[in-house]
Amino acid sequence: MATKPPAGDPVQDAPQVAPPKHAAAGLPAIGHTLKIAQQQMGLARTARTLLKVNQKDGFDCPGCAWPEGDKRHTAEFCENGAKAVAEEATLRRVTPEFFAAHPLADLQGRSGYWLGQQGRITQPMYLAEGADRYEAVSWERAFAIIAEELRALASPDEALFYTSGRTSNEAAFLFQLFAREFGTNNLPDCSNMCHESSGSALGETIGIGKGSVSLEDLHQAELIIVAGQNPGTNHPRMLSALEQAKASGAKIISVNPLPEAGMERFKNPQTPLGMLRGTALNDLFLQIRIGGDQALFRLLNKLVIEADGATDEAFIREHTHGYEEFAAAAKEADWAETLTATGLTRPEIERALAMILASRRTIVCWAMGLTQHKHAVATIREVVNLLLLRGDIGRPGAGVCPVRGHSNVQGDRTMGIFERPSPAFLDALDREFAITSPRHHGFDVVRSIQALRDGEAKVLFAMGGNFVGATPDTEVTEAAIRRAALTVHVSTKLNRSHAVTGRRALILPTLGRTDKDVQASGRQFVTVEDSMGMVHTSRGNLTPAGPHLLSEPAIVARLARAVLGATSKTPWEEFERDYAAIRDRISRVVPGFEDFNARAARPAGFRLPHAPRDERRFPTKTGKANFTAAPVEYPEVPAGRLLLQTLRSHDQYNTTIYGLDDRYRGITGGRRVVLVNPEDAAELGLADGAYTDLVGEWKDGVERRARGFRVVHYPTARGCAAAYYPETNVLVPLDSTADTSNTPASKSVVIRFEPA
Repeated sequence: MATKPPAGDPVQDAPQVAPPKHAAAGLPAIGHTLKIAQQQMGLARTARTLLKVNQKDGFDCPGCAWPEGDKRHTAEFCENGAKAVAEEATLRRVTPEFFAAHPLADLQGRSGYWLGQQGRITQPMYLAEGADRYEAVSWERAFAIIAEELRALASPDEALFYTSGRTSNEAAFLFQLFAREFGTNNLPDCSNMCHESSGSALGETIGIGKGSVSLEDLHQAELIIVAGQNPGTNHPRMLSALEQAKASGAKIISVNPLPEAGMERFKNPQTPLGMLRGTALNDLFLQIRIGGDQALFRLLNKLVIEADGATDEAFIREHTHGYEEFAAAAKEADWAETLTATGLTRPEIERALAMILASRRTIVCWAMGLTQHKHAVATIREVVNLLLLRGDIGRPGAGVCPVRGHSNVQGDRTMGIFERPSPAFLDALDREFAITSPRHHGFDVVRSIQALRDGEAKVLFAMGGNFVGATPDTEVTEAAIRRAALTVHVSTKLNRSHAVTGRRALILPTLGRTDKDVQASGRQFVTVEDSMGMVHTSRGNLTPAGPHLLSEPAIVARLARAVLGATSKTPWEEFERDYAAIRDRISRVVPGFEDFNARAARPAGFRLPHAPRDERRFPTKTGKANFTAAPVEYPEVPAGRLLLQTLRSHDQYNTTIYGLDDRYRGITGGRRVVLVNPEDAAELGLADGAYTDLVGEWKDGVERRARGFRVVHYPTARGCAAAYYPETNVLVPLDSTADTSNTPASKSVVIRFEPA
């Protein structure tokens, strides 16, 4: 049977520490999966639900954006995907009686773990101005409140419409359509905080802000470089692809400040031999200092240029622009500076070079370890430079592979969730719906927080996610949110954003991926786009958590009718009634979605066009792939300080905390830990097990403090430390962002230690 949620917050200030693991998955993963699933769903519901995850006639796992192959396993999910599904398909319920028993002050004092464990929200809830707790409200009244606030704004640009990557293509398309018909491009999304740097770099260099590889390309690669990424926790099904690549002869280089169990050895739970022995994945582990990646790739590029016959001269001549300027900059790369920036040795870099030169097909994968630095965009451009030198874009088994987190974060951007849309997209939208979209750019996440702080924005409407928990500079962000006139969150479960509100607040409960979606025309499905540009359907199979839930498309359609009224000629009722009508409109607005409904009916879905991959055509300003030559940067840390990166535990998905353990790193029973290299700890006088405050240092001179962290001696790179978010988001300055992309620099935080 499923168990009840915890009545009180568990003690989290005394975590236990054991040596880190050196293999991922295997029997422990199966055991932990079944335990969590049974606690949340019970045995029968577990079987009925998990066997539909990522199946062609099932629902897309909300846990990550990793693609599925045409042939599916019966159990096509990983441990963390099963946790995500169990949390959504839970039998626990948050009813109006719960809110009556827990005033806002109580919710504000609870941990994110406790809030999430309470279960699914069953009715719309309203926090009136001056009230001390939420009360149930009808859908009609909820939409009327939102319409009242939006219509009272001096300008549509005083409203912010945030999107989480869980949102389907259909809901995202309607959401951006409503926002633009209302009159604003203020469409911040979770991509602003993660892969915005990737999109910025790839858009400039190859002409499209997405990866250029397929799952089959990974299987065919001769060399795969995994940089700034921990697949074992964040994208566990990627390990199966790496295992298959290894079986075909591929070599793997991992570039990361921490050793990660998943990259050391993968014990595939799908096979008996995999469970027993596993597969060693890393051929070379480069334990780089935080932020040293640009320097590493710049030196590698210099060495490739200097090696006889190592560059693809025909590809460079026919398909690229800016080579001479780039080559001149690369030749200035300095060994001494690179060793300082990276913390690596010369033999390690030379071994990496030899593996690159031996490979005819190279893929570079990356995630937040590259994207969340001041120089993130320049770093990713340098990665692209390497692939361009070798002609490794636009041929099988080679290319760029930014690995996305949320299951439809890439699809949401494709659907127009972007504060800086292209004129071509807006022109197509306006033609289709006979509207006039605003042309001026809107606010991204960081600018949205600044706008709330400065009184420029007054309403925040969040389609999913945990805006307060996911964003940087916690104290600044929470103060900004409290200045809003109204905050609205479309949610399945409780999180910190429901406890930190504007003067008025609404919680609108919605269907999840696992829920059946039945509208007036019958049962519906939605679509999503995975990290490699495949679009496919998602159909829930469970009875919704309560009769008062609405789907996300229905919420947007009813919101639009309430706010825009009879002036809108958009057929919002038809869109709510039948999602096929939404897809018909998408097919006429978004390139690559022609004949959308027919193609979505294919069991495996369809692949979106990608000009660099498909035809070596690069839709950039120059018409070619662009080499770039940014100055090399890397963080310089004062004596007595360390450079902190924020990261996830293994019992975590973004800001959703499934449990208080980080099994692979040997941490159990708590999250307030800071991982420090033993040699750094000795120099700083930090005993293992001691408690310390982490104090951020930045150029604005503001003290940002995260209190009461247990020191864990851990094999991090020298000069580097690591701790979990969202607990350490308080240390990330709001104005500390990546150049060009404006992504928070959550992987480059200078800290000092003070006694707790």
